Amino acid sequence: MGVAAVRTLTMASPQVPALQIEAVPVLADNYVFLLSRGQQAALVDPAVAEPLIALLEARSLELVAVLQTHHHADHIGGTPALLERWPACRVYAAAADLERIPFQSDGVAGGDQFTVLEQPVQVLAVPGHTRAHVAYHLPLSADVFVGDTLFVAGCGRLFEGTPLQLWTALQRLTALPPETRLWCAHEYSAANLRWAIEQVPAADPLAQALKQRLAQVQQLRSRGLPSVPTTVASERATNLFVQAQGPEQLAQLRGHKDTWRG
Repeated sequence: MGVAAVRTLTMASPQVPALQIEAVPVLADNYVFLLSRGQQAALVDPAVAEPLIALLEARSLELVAVLQTHHHADHIGGTPALLERWPACRVYAAAADLERIPFQSDGVAGGDQFTVLEQPVQVLAVPGHTRAHVAYHLPLSADVFVGDTLFVAGCGRLFEGTPLQLWTALQRLTALPPETRLWCAHEYSAANLRWAIEQVPAADPLAQALKQRLAQVQQLRSRGLPSVPTTVASERATNLFVQAQGPEQLAQLRGHKDTWRG
């Protein structure tokens, strides 16, 4: 199982190791995010359990927290088995989704804050893809785990929310500082960029920016590396859904993308 690591040197000292974040590919195109500091770890959206248990045990890491962005099976499927292995692990999830994420120990809502691995975590309400979707913002390291709300050059399908909710969620995420890293839960980047290129006139400077970004993504993928995280600055510059002027335009773009077979 391949792993891509990004080290963030926040709150690091000889006594307090740096926080490390890694993207762990699972299933067809999911990413589970492994946060570790010293010998403790947290996981974001563990779709499966067995390979994650093996990875944590190989590194002698104790799982102390799971962060769930929403209730879909490819995000929560591994959590029950992980809890069997580490029963003291805390599970953070939307309190509004208790019925669909019943194993949560800590129900949260937008505006809440808690601490994981000595790092403050802010909860952002980002409904749209699902009615109770949340994101987790780590302000000290400038990282956000966005689940299926925002992707590289894309956004999540509207399964339960409204265009207004999703548009508001995208604006909320991209109002964060431009250097903020956005950790998207799926590898959809190349397809999203190919779609976006088809929507933009060839003479528009944005078309060239999209083509350049697609080339960068293809280079990463050819080396077996993930194309995430992205950044707020990159999505402001090249994400048509983020650039939508309002919910109506977002709904039109999302509807077109839903039926696109490029």
